[in-house]
Amino acid sequence: MSDTDDSETTGVVYLVGSGPGDPELLTVKARRLLQEADVVLHDKLPGPEIIESIPAQRREDVGKRAGGDRTSQSYTNERLVELAREGKQVVRLKGGDPFVFGRGGEEAEVLAEAGIPFEVVPGVTSPIAAPGVAGIPVTHRDHVSSVSFVTGHEDPTKAESSVDWSALADTGGTIVVLMGVGKLPEYTAELRSAGLAPETPVALVERGTWPAMRVVTGTLDTIVDARDAAGIEPPAITVIGEVAAYREELVAFLRGRGDADATAEPGDDDATAEPDGAESPDGGDDA
Repeated sequence: MSDTDDSETTGVVYLVGSGPGDPELLTVKARRLLQEADVVLHDKLPGPEIIESIPAQRREDVGKRAGGDRTSQSYTNERLVELAREGKQVVRLKGGDPFVFGRGGEEAEVLAEAGIPFEVVPGVTSPIAAPGVAGIPVTHRDHVSSVSFVTGHEDPTKAESSVDWSALADTGGTIVVLMGVGKLPEYTAELRSAGLAPETPVALVERGTWPAMRVVTGTLDTIVDARDAAGIEPPAITVIGEVAAYREELVAFLRGRGDADATAEPGDDDATAEPDGAESPDGGDDA
């Protein structure tokens, strides 16, 4: 750890999970810290209601910029250190949980190396919450006792993927993929090649817990067609396994269920899904 500035003037950084997007799923601590913070650094993933609840003069968008450019992670890291050294109380607000595919670990390392005091504030994580509100339990003691969380969007600078889809297929448990909309054809093909049955149920939950939540269902063989027909876009969670079929049993009695199902069967070119009428905000959670 490097030497710090005068500890009496150094601020503190809170790495805060905002949950999957519903403001009512913010933790009590997260809400308090947002109210007390001098500056909140955020991207789009916490959702528009949460972001707009923060006064504009106290928030900085470190997500996508105009024209599709992204703020670099290195800039965000430097900005966290800079603001803390000015003596400010800083919240780095992240979708879901900061340590689940949220780069929270990278930012914690940077803060520790710079001698900046920080605290991690966990959030409700989207790979459990989004399927749950859609009527999909990621585990069920009668059918599946394990669940694997995996990213569908790895660091593009990696020489090769670190995801072993064959090993995941062998677990026999639920597979939940974050940030996997674009790569859906690739990893569903890999899972089929690894021996996972083509008729394995699959669900896509777009913007889980947001007003514009949408859900499409299918199988390992048909889910790409369902995605394309419905126009599913990030942020979305992919659930692969027997539990994905539970939605059909529960949806008739499920409140806030994302009534926009498109189920693609082999040869079905007409599957459609429409949003509930609410505008879909820009996305990019823990996905």
